[in-house]
Amino acid sequence: MELVKKIEIITNSLELPRVLKILEKAGVSGYTIIENVTGTGDRGRVINDLATQALTNGYVMSICTEKEHQLVKAIEPVLKKFGGVCIVSDAKWIAH
Repeated sequence: MELVKKIEIITNSLELPRVLKILEKAGVSGYTIIENVTGTGDRGRVINDLATQALTNGYVMSICTEKEHQLVKAIEPVLKKFGGVCIVSDAKWIAH
């Protein structure tokens, strides 16, 4: 069992490629993407009944063993410009 940081990012679906490029540049080798994320927050309700992805959200989850501060610092400008949230929490990696 290894102590790690869990990184969760929710942002506009159009910005997912930019976020993934930041993850890869930071050396993150794996992540999970969930597209068409719905919910409600400080910007109102996001629903998934649109014909285009322009106004939908995507969710990215990854694990970092180090340098999460650099990763968050690199993602922050994207979130400020296009909206979204990044959550960093402590987690335990249990190998399968």
